[in-house]
Amino acid sequence: MLLDTPICDFGWKAPNFTLKDAFGETFTLSEQLGEKGLLIVFICNHCPYVQRIGHRLAEDAKLLMAEGINVLAIMSNDYDNVPSDSPENMKLFSAQYGFTFPYLIDKDQSIAKQYGAVCTPDFFGFNNTGELQYRGRLDDAKMADAQNRVSEMINAMRLIAKTGQGPEQQTPSMGCSIKWRT
Repeated sequence: MLLDTPICDFGWKAPNFTLKDAFGETFTLSEQLGEKGLLIVFICNHCPYVQRIGHRLAEDAKLLMAEGINVLAIMSNDYDNVPSDSPENMKLFSAQYGFTFPYLIDKDQSIAKQYGAVCTPDFFGFNNTGELQYRGRLDDAKMADAQNRVSEMINAMRLIAKTGQGPEQQTPSMGCSIKWRT
């Protein structure tokens, strides 16, 4: 099911969490919230929207991380019912697209629920005090050719790093619905 993300709730405070990646390493939001902010993106392996932006996401995340903005990805799908989203497949997916950021497992889906994540990809850009400032899309290329794209997410995160505030105008991300446990 195709969904759009809700409008940014500016100033909403990020709930803290501790999650592991597919290799068993632990990451905590409070430790990842750097002085220039943090981007969290909810993704999964099987979604065609995520697959289409996978390389662009990896490139954009590398740029942000080089500028001191931290990046985390979280997989919240019910991988018991969608085996392609399993932790083992997360390792393969991360390697395939060249992710250099942690790709975390939200097995009980509590983090996706706390954050109000609705689709993959779903971007959350936080300032250095953990206040939500971006809930938009990666770029304007959508599912099309990305050669002349405008990276709205990079521009937003750079603005947040510089001023603590996100852009007033944001275009929602769109993607597949999160596969909730029943």
